Amino acid sequence: MISVHVYGKLRRFAKNPDPMSESVMEIEWGPEETLGHVIDRLGIPRIELGSNLFVDGKYADLESPVADGARVGLFPDDMQLLYKWYFAPTPPGEEDTA
Repeated sequence: MISVHVYGKLRRFAKNPDPMSESVMEIEWGPEETLGHVIDRLGIPRIELGSNLFVDGKYADLESPVADGARVGLFPDDMQLLYKWYFAPTPPGEEDTA
């Protein structure tokens, strides 16, 4: 299972679009899953996505692999800078090796 957290105008794709609570969608994981596949399966138009896409708290792109149990964060095109408040970049040499 993949947990997809959507923000801003993308909340309308979730069952609970209320901005006062989390808007989360659950989707079954498939082999060789990429972030682009997940987005397409959820029916979210790619044109509405910003460049701030995350898989397990790390910056990702549409070709990034998504593992079973992953947490995905999707920000729309009109929320480009907000992610910097929540996700600090990892300094070189301190990458997670787990």
